[in-house]
Amino acid sequence: MTNAELSPLFFLAMAVILAASRMVGWAARRFLGQPQVVGEMIAGVLLGPSLLGWLAPGVEAMLFPADLKKLLYVGAQLGVGLYMFLVGLTFSREEFRLNAGRAAAVSIAGMAAPFAVAVAMAPWLVAQSGLFMPHVGVAQAGLFLGAAIAITAFPMLARIIHEQGLAGTRMGTLSLAAGAIGDAGAWVVVALVLASLGAGPAVAIKAAGGGLGFALVMALVAPRLLAPLGRRVEARGMNDGVLTLILALFLICAWAMDACGMHAVFGGFLLGTAMPRGALVEGLRARLEPFATTFLLPMFFTFSGLNTRLQVLGKLDLVLVTLAIMAAAVLAKGGACYLAARLSGEDNRSALGIGALMNARGLMELIIINIGLQAGIIGPGLFAILVLMAIVTTLMASPLLALSRRFG
Repeated sequence: MTNAELSPLFFLAMAVILAASRMVGWAARRFLGQPQVVGEMIAGVLLGPSLLGWLAPGVEAMLFPADLKKLLYVGAQLGVGLYMFLVGLTFSREEFRLNAGRAAAVSIAGMAAPFAVAVAMAPWLVAQSGLFMPHVGVAQAGLFLGAAIAITAFPMLARIIHEQGLAGTRMGTLSLAAGAIGDAGAWVVVALVLASLGAGPAVAIKAAGGGLGFALVMALVAPRLLAPLGRRVEARGMNDGVLTLILALFLICAWAMDACGMHAVFGGFLLGTAMPRGALVEGLRARLEPFATTFLLPMFFTFSGLNTRLQVLGKLDLVLVTLAIMAAAVLAKGGACYLAARLSGEDNRSALGIGALMNARGLMELIIINIGLQAGIIGPGLFAILVLMAIVTTLMASPLLALSRRFG
């Protein structure tokens, strides 16, 4: 398509995406008691071949041709990275320091149990035709599935915490910290799988070393370098020059994490945690949050939905696989995080809430399985199963959190 053809089509497609996200998000809040973001995730699937492409394939093909998907992909990465930057602005560094041990315990448990289950299931799944690509071995399948089951819906977790009024609380901060640690570990595992499939060991080394080095710089050096900027905004107020500088820093951090083999979301989040609190944070949120959450983020859900075909799950053997993966994901991840929180000293109510929050997969699941699909690790069948698992476990988070508050 020419630029002249692509531009008006982008405007039309975005109008459809925004309308669908708002309507389904409203329905999710009104009838299911779910956060807006859960409805947006479902809307993305409905706009793809699972519904729109099934009912009106010509309309879907007209709205979302291959050239437009490239634009949506870039917008999706910008949206999710910027949203995680905003999440980092609300992250309590003090609470994290006080609860780092508990966060590590919850994170390790939430990684170990899913990986053990995934390794046990891998031989059976590899034997099923079309779930993993033929060149993927049992060990590689187990590692990738373990990462997919162990991942936490880091951005969506943050939004659920914000909408439930838990931002800055001990439970909210502990869940976010554990999610960040666990998701970083899952990304390293994915890098190892990619390396074993031909990308080379340098991929895994670069991901682990680059991610750790970047995190240390953001934790130890960046806050001191950014402190004068915070004082300037306190004295003179927020202006376009400061906003431009910070957006440039965000883009560099997103690039750095992508370049080392992690993901842009970690660059945005870690930069946000390093920002001086006070007027600077308040000004950034006021200027960036509405556009990032209402315009940019729905692009990601739609891009993932365009790769999802839930119709493939109609076969009996895939139904059994879906149920097995769903049960393994919920029991291994949610149960392990609950037990770890209890053993770390949390009361039953808080531990149940942490288990419910950590069990949500959402956005990060969609990111990791998109990589798996594009890299030729998984097939369309397993992709659809894991999309469904991401939706179901995310839908479970808010009701389980409410139950933990009531009966915990």
